[in-house]
Amino acid sequence: MIDLPTFWFVLLGVLLTGYAILDGFDLGVGILHPLVRGETERRLAINSIGPLWDGNEVWLVTFGGALFAAFPEAYATILSGMYFPVIILLFSLIGRAISIEFRSKRPSKLWRGYWDFSFFLSSFTVVFVFGVAAGNAMKGLPLDAEHEHVGTTLGLLGAYPIAVGLFAVCAAAMHGSIFLYLKTEGELQARVHRWIWRTFFVFLAAYVFVTAFTLIEIPHATANFARWPAAWIVVALNVLAVANIPRAIHHGRPAYAFVSSCCTIAALVFLFGMALFPNLVVSSGPGPDLTIENAASSETTLGLMAVIAAIGMPFVLTYTGIVYWVFRGKVKLGKFSY
Repeated sequence: MIDLPTFWFVLLGVLLTGYAILDGFDLGVGILHPLVRGETERRLAINSIGPLWDGNEVWLVTFGGALFAAFPEAYATILSGMYFPVIILLFSLIGRAISIEFRSKRPSKLWRGYWDFSFFLSSFTVVFVFGVAAGNAMKGLPLDAEHEHVGTTLGLLGAYPIAVGLFAVCAAAMHGSIFLYLKTEGELQARVHRWIWRTFFVFLAAYVFVTAFTLIEIPHATANFARWPAAWIVVALNVLAVANIPRAIHHGRPAYAFVSSCCTIAALVFLFGMALFPNLVVSSGPGPDLTIENAASSETTLGLMAVIAAIGMPFVLTYTGIVYWVFRGKVKLGKFSY
């Protein structure tokens, strides 16, 4: 049995994993959008994620609500300390949505070109900001004794957070290219096949670099592995999942490559959680860390929310499964397409 704060830390990790995997591929499609040629292929790329992207964001909304209710002090510290990046993130999420919805409203090349660029820039920014936030969470934020952020916005843009942000972009691009390959056919699919190889090798280089950077810059990142040696199994599985992506593509099994990409992202989120636990916000200033104990709501609140989560999560999973089942298969352009 685990205590309620730990339970909610794990559940937040599950929600973050779901969002990273599901919204990760459609943000990756947006990042790759400038490489798509011609009006028909651009519409195919957008329609590959068109029925899915808004449902994928349910996981992010649920994550935010759970963080607010379970660990309100951490929620307040993170959002106040990263207020400007959060505003950029929200505008980018809105920009991605309206780019998809507005693009086909007029036949003008200038109009569609603008929204194509907005689609790319918004998708890139969302992933990059999330990566920078994760990098800062690993490195730590300057907090005072009252858990207030005492740093500056520019202070969030250190070398390590930027490296993690760019790594997140590389991972999303690879994940998105594999998904787009599964959803397309013909000439577009043949070109996407080449994108998979390029994005994979860029991802691999970034993966090795950021791993080494983390071990040098964040010496406490592996501390929990001494407490729970079994966690090294996830490290091994992560390496195997990464290695299986090119193997599956080489043998013409893109579905297995996509599963391996999903497992890679899930393992990275797990390792991120292992590096943080039991902290929610690491303090690099004079104040103490925000942990799952000193930032948690009352036991009564956590217990009641656990009951609500037990009721609500099956609905989220069922909804997600139904949507993906209904819109399975290759993307086609029809009367109601974007």
